[in-house]
This record gives sequence, structure tokens and C-alpha cells, in this order.
Amino acid sequence: MSERTAALDPDVIEDHEALDDDYVLTAAFVEKVVDAADDGDGMRLRSLLEDLHPADVADLMGFLTAEHRAVVVLWLPPELLADTLPELDDGIREEVLERVPNATLAEALQELDSDDAAAVVEDLEDDQREKVLAAMPATDRAAIESSLGYAEDTAGRLMQREVMAAPQFWTVGDTIDHVRAQGEDLPELFFDIYVVDPLNRPVGGIPISGLLRAARSVKLSDLMEPVNEIAADTDQEEVAYVFEKYHLISAPVVDAAGRLVGQITVDDIVNIIQEENREDILRLAGVADEDRGSSVPEIVRSRVPWLAINLFTAVIGASVIGVFEGTIQQIVALAVLMPIVSAIGGNAGTQALTVTVRALATRELNSSNAPRTFMRELVVGLANGLILAPLIGLATALWFRDENWMIGVVIGTAMVLNLIVAATIGVLTPLTLSKLKFDPAVSSAVFVTATTDFFGFLIFLGLATVVLL
Repeated sequence: MSERTAALDPDVIEDHEALDDDYVLTAAFVEKVVDAADDGDGMRLRSLLEDLHPADVADLMGFLTAEHRAVVVLWLPPELLADTLPELDDGIREEVLERVPNATLAEALQELDSDDAAAVVEDLEDDQREKVLAAMPATDRAAIESSLGYAEDTAGRLMQREVMAAPQFWTVGDTIDHVRAQGEDLPELFFDIYVVDPLNRPVGGIPISGLLRAARSVKLSDLMEPVNEIAADTDQEEVAYVFEKYHLISAPVVDAAGRLVGQITVDDIVNIIQEENREDILRLAGVADEDRGSSVPEIVRSRVPWLAINLFTAVIGASVIGVFEGTIQQIVALAVLMPIVSAIGGNAGTQALTVTVRALATRELNSSNAPRTFMRELVVGLANGLILAPLIGLATALWFRDENWMIGVVIGTAMVLNLIVAATIGVLTPLTLSKLKFDPAVSSAVFVTATTDFFGFLIFLGLATVVLL
């Protein structure tokens, strides 16, 4: 039984009590691993870990301390270690790689596809990288070095070089015989046979299922279908969009001359989509790419700059309040009501911002429909304001009826105007950043909140000054 199959075997799961009904590692199992690591019981550790799926081992590493990880990693079988390394969070993987002997790491990397091996080697320090690569066979070393030659976050770095290709004059029988003859040289995972011309340029593709259904005498040229070629220098986010839009399982990667150099499969794209979504969520909040392996100093360094910007924008908002200090002194109720206007405006702006950033990321929003989207959000902002204004206006008038019932009219009007401002800023901020070739998710929320606070205070206190004094 293979490790991956054993990980899904109910008997194995029950024996180790490793996973609960939601496929999450149990606290009892983690405690067993910790106890074995504390006792230095390597055989017990290997017994506990050898039947886990690599993804579960990676999760386990996230629950352990650095000291326990240092012990556990030394007892992972090379094949399991190889499959686990690509699954680890970046920070934890860098730490683990420092603990693995170079010879063991070189042996483990030979078990991986070239794309996963390159991702691991990329995290090594320069001196360790040279030693590990030197310990690998020339073919494996050349494949990894070739992948590292492409820019980070591109199709060339993402692709695996192992690919099945056949000339267009072959028949189905020729192709099946060729695939069977490859033996251990077959790619670990592939879904299509790519048909190439004499210059090794893909001219079509045939799903494995289609190949097996066809008669042996059928020519590949009669069976092949068009393929979506991806240039090696294409950004990985663009690659993910192509896969999602055209419902691809795999796609050939070509170099500048159009020659087949590798393939990208859907399992890689799932990781990219998750990574991009996670990155956008973090950036919306002004947080860098943090994971379970991030240290306190790293987290502080990533968050402080945006908090400092937030502090600066808050001072600007407070300066508006200072301008109307006299008004607030005469009508103290305004100090109680100000946060309501700014808070509702900030929430409304964040709603419009989130929808716009998501639409930009999924290519649902572009220059052709941007004006329509903008007008829609304005109408939504106005409608929300007209719904909420009577509620807050009436509540305020009843609350402060002994002072001045017109305060309800003022806050209701300010609410409508600030929600319109929030909708405007929530749409225009990410659109402007995108137009300027900046990531629209990069802390747009900071600027949206600052703007709605500024105009919320300005509109509310300005109206109060004109109407109530």
C-alpha cells in the first residue's frame, strides 16, 4: 500500500487517530508526535508519520514548535519528505531545509517533478543550493536549473518539464506502445498527449481518455484537438485565469520560438488560485504574506508601515473635527453622533471596494463596463442612504428632542451624502490603482476608510454648522 493510499485508508486513520471527521489532525495525535519527539523515539515517530498523506504531514509541521520540527524531519522517509516539502508554508519550509542533510535532500528532490523540485531548491541558501544540486544526477540538476532560469511567478517556473509528446504522423497504436515503453520515465501525472510538428511545436492535444477509446490504426492528426498554448513568461495569475475560463485540466508551455518545453496541470493551478486569493485578502487589510512560520519581528515589520499610514490618515480626519470645535462645544450631541456617520460610510466603502477588487481579479470588470459598474454602485449607495437615513434621523430626533430635533435631519442627510461618497471612493480607488498598473488589492481599504471618515466628519459637522447654528 502506498503512503498516499494508506493516508485515506479508514483503518489506518483509526489506528493512528490522526484525523477527525473533517480531515483535521487531532490534538491527541499531535500530542503523540510531540511526546515521541521529546523522548527522541525515532522509530515511534516514523511509525506515526509514514502512513500520513504529505499534506497532513505539512499541517502537522505547522502545529509543532521549531524544536520538535527539527527532530521530526530527520525521521521522515525520503519519499515522504520529498512530497511534504512543496506542501509546507514558506517560512516553515525554509526552517526545515536548514535541518535536512544535503545528501538526504538531494535524494528527496529526485522523487519530485521538476516544478516542485525547483520550488524547494529556490528556498535554499546559495551555498546549500550548490551542494544539493551537485549531489543530484545531471539530468535532474539540469531540469531544476532550467526552471530556475525563468522569472518567479511565471509559467516557466510553474511548469513541470516532464511531458508526453508524439509526432503528428504517429498512430494511436504507436503512441500507446511508446507510453508503455517509458516505464519509470513517465511523468508522475499527465492528462494529455501533445502532438508536435518536426520543430517540436505543439499542433494539438489528445486526452488520455480519447486515446484509449480510439482504434490503434487511427492517426493522431485525425484525433487531436486544438490546445491553449501558454508562453513560458506568462504571469501565473494569467495562467490561472486561462485555466479557469477554458476549464482546462492541463496545457502545454512553449518558449519564445513556440517549442514545447513543459506542461502545467490543474493541481498546480489550484495552488495558485488559493495563493492569489489569500494574497488579495491579506493585502486588502494591509498585511503582508504571513503564515504559521512567520516570526513576531517579521509580522511587526509587515504591519507597522500600514498602521503608520492609517495613523496619518486618522490625524487628517481628526483635523476636520478640530475645524468644527466651536460647533461641537455648542452642540455636544454632535460628538456622540459623529462616529455613526463615519462608521457606516467606512463599511459601505469597504463593501464597494471588495466587490470591485474581486471583479477586477476575475476580469469581470474592465474599461467597457466600468462606467456602468460605477453608476450601479452610486445608485446602490443612494438607495442605502435613503433607507437608513429615516431610521437614524428619527432615532436621533427622539433621542435629542429636548435639544434640537433638527439634528435628526442633519445626520440623515449626512448619511445619504457619505454613502454616495463611499460608493464613489470604493469603486474609483481600485480602478485607479489598476489603471496605474498597481495591485488594486494593496491596502485600498486604508484609503477608502480614511476618505469616508474625512468626508463623513466634514459633511456632518458642516451641515450641523449651517443648519443648527
